[in-house]
Amino acid sequence: MDLKAESAGDGWRSRVVIMQLVWGHMTSSILSTTTRLGIMDHLGDGERTADEVASLCGTQNEATLRLLRAQAALGLLEEPRPGVFRLTSAGALLRSGRDDSLASLVRLLSDPLMTKPWDHLDACLRTGLPAFDDVYGDDFFTYLKKHPDISAVFNAAMSEGTRTAAEAVAGLYDFNRFRTIVDVGGGDGTLLSYVLRAHPAPRGILYDTAEGLAQAPARLAAEGLTDRCALETGDFFTGAPAGGDLYLLKSIIHDWNDAQCAQILRGVRAVVPADGRVLIVEPVLPERVDPAGVQTSHYLSDLNMLVNVGGRERTRQDFEELCAGAGFAVDSVTSMPAPNPFSLIEVVPV
Repeated sequence: MDLKAESAGDGWRSRVVIMQLVWGHMTSSILSTTTRLGIMDHLGDGERTADEVASLCGTQNEATLRLLRAQAALGLLEEPRPGVFRLTSAGALLRSGRDDSLASLVRLLSDPLMTKPWDHLDACLRTGLPAFDDVYGDDFFTYLKKHPDISAVFNAAMSEGTRTAAEAVAGLYDFNRFRTIVDVGGGDGTLLSYVLRAHPAPRGILYDTAEGLAQAPARLAAEGLTDRCALETGDFFTGAPAGGDLYLLKSIIHDWNDAQCAQILRGVRAVVPADGRVLIVEPVLPERVDPAGVQTSHYLSDLNMLVNVGGRERTRQDFEELCAGAGFAVDSVTSMPAPNPFSLIEVVPV
């Protein structure tokens, strides 16, 4: 065995890892531009030349060809003949209007609104506070209230992110044993719609701010659930609607710091009956990073929560301590089948 050659090979592999990571912001910019220009919509189900795409997008021909080649190198497109492109299955997820589209989620996460505060990660590490507030003069959710166009993109992105988990959630938990499910911070009702369609017994209450519920009436009408689901406008920091025996919180807890989460949970604790339940749907970090089973997105999301909203991802112990401080106990934690990143955390009042 040539130990020098083996060592050199390891060195090059390590260099490749670093270079792939450092080029990541360029990949993000490609995705952002792709969704803003609607390139994947223009490509559609067939094949188009780079010149045709450029004409549809209003871009320069050669520059467009170079972008499409980069997209092909990233696995978003195929180039069956020189200068001719078609979508891959991954690239098709960036088309709008599909049930499995991720276009709005990509647009939100790659938008300067979300990426600019990352320039101040070092400040976040020194203070433990989000950079978003200093960059934009408002906290993230106040900013959304003042900018309805961005709020609509955020709502669409949250709906897209929820769809990937909603079917699994509906199939992994027995919702039929409850009379009324209150979806706290449930946005447009994507998750609650999946649950109510799969479980005919309970009724629903969708609870969120006016901005969060903006697209909910259309969603519920499209799903034929208007008569089974009531809308209630409010602020989960001031309380939760009474009348439910299951309170559902998906991707809510990770947006906030421990004190804010305790306030949200205490509001639910004040109205949940003794035999009621709370179901938290969030990623659960392992107690230590395991390179063999690591989900990188968990840890990137954790830092994104720090930089942009001041929240965090949590371990099971973190959830147990958080819930105990609000009058709850964690009864069970059920991981969803891989590669779904979420877990179902069933919580009971104590």
